[in-house]
Amino acid sequence: MRQYVTLECTECKSKNYRTSKETRGSSKLELSKYCRYCRKHTKHKERKK
Repeated sequence: MRQYVTLECTECKSKNYRTSKETRGSSKLELSKYCRYCRKHTKHKERKK
C-alpha cells in the first residue's frame, strides 16, 4: 500500500513537495530536490502531514 508524505527542506524548513512511498519495510525518505526559497538543490526529508 502506498502512503502520501510531505518533503521538507533541511535548511529553511519549508514544506515544498508531496510524494508517495511504499509503506511495507520502508525507512524515512530523503531526496535531493530544488528549494525555491533557498534557490538551490538541498536535501529534503520526509515529514508527517
